[in-house]
Amino acid sequence: MEQSESKRVTDTRAAAAAAKVAAEKAAADKAAQEAAAKAAQEQAAAETARQQAAAAETARQQQAAAAAAAAAAAKAQVPVQPAAPAAPSGCDPNYAGGCVPIASDVDCAGGSGNGPAYVRGPVTVVGSDIYGLDNDRDGVGCE
Repeated sequence: MEQSESKRVTDTRAAAAAAKVAAEKAAADKAAQEAAAKAAQEQAAAETARQQAAAAETARQQQAAAAAAAAAAAKAQVPVQPAAPAAPSGCDPNYAGGCVPIASDVDCAGGSGNGPAYVRGPVTVVGSDIYGLDNDRDGVGCE
């Protein structure tokens, strides 16, 4: 073979070998990129699963706390305040323990009030102290 022909064949083989090496490198790079992308997707999926599990646990804890609060509220007893007995006819229903007459003004008997009506105490204020019999506001008038 002639030298020029030999050089052309050698150059062609060298070019083919270089192209093959370049193609193999490109394929390896592509495979590495795909593997990295897949690993990133798997990591993101794992993180999403962790977040969903944490959210589910938080919701479970909140439901448990709400159930416990509801149970505690159900057990709590509201103090029952006994109803005042009905006032006798002609007596003001805002007072109990004695008959406070219904009048334009009522004062404690033996006090400095000017009537026209008086009551002997003590009387318990069960509504509004409309006659001002409970001066110290402790719930008991004409003490």
